[in-house]
Order: sequence, then C-alpha cells, then structure tokens
Amino acid sequence: MASQEEVLQAIQEYTRLSNGNLRLRKMNRDWSKLVQFNTTDTSFDFFMKVKEGEIVETGVGKVDLPDIIISATSEIFCDMFWGDLNPTQKYLSGELQVKGSQEDIMRLDAISAVIWPE
Repeated sequence: MASQEEVLQAIQEYTRLSNGNLRLRKMNRDWSKLVQFNTTDTSFDFFMKVKEGEIVETGVGKVDLPDIIISATSEIFCDMFWGDLNPTQKYLSGELQVKGSQEDIMRLDAISAVIWPE
C-alpha cells in the first residue's frame, strides 16, 4: 500500500511530464475534464483538473461532479503515474476501473498510447 504522500508525488511527477509533452498537449487541446481517482485500498482519494489539455490542478480529496472516476489500489496509481506500468493492462484485467463517457474512455486510451507506448 502506498502512502498518501507517495501517490501525490507520483501525480505531481506525471503532471510535470504530461504538461511538458507537446504532442500530448496538442492532442488534448480541446479536452477539459475533472478526474477523480479513488483508491480502493486506502481512505484517501485524489483529483486532477485538466483544462484544454493542460493539467492545471491536482490534489487530495473528493470533488463534486467529476467527469471521469478512476478506481484502483494506491500501488497501481503510483506505478501508473511513475510510468512503471501501462494502465491499459490493468484496465483490461479489471484491476483499474474507469467510469465516464465512451469518448473520455477512448481519450484516456489514446493518452496511454502516447505516454506508455508498447
């Protein structure tokens, strides 16, 4: 089980890398979403606000009316945000669950392909 601080550090590193990836920013320039990350093995959760392809805010806690809800263990989130695993594999195995519109789920898959190419 990862600590709250470890997950938050992993999210912050992902934010730095994502915002610095020009291809990813261009691809998502029309995408603004509020994403909720629910840990299934701890009592803490995280959020990420994306505005026009840029991650503009991250933090600890639940948000009202998220566009996308992603659930997994704290370890999966850490490994995913540090880039140690491709989330598509965990999604297909059911260890990572995503609730959102079909368009948003497809967008997340495209983001995964850019960040975690196989």
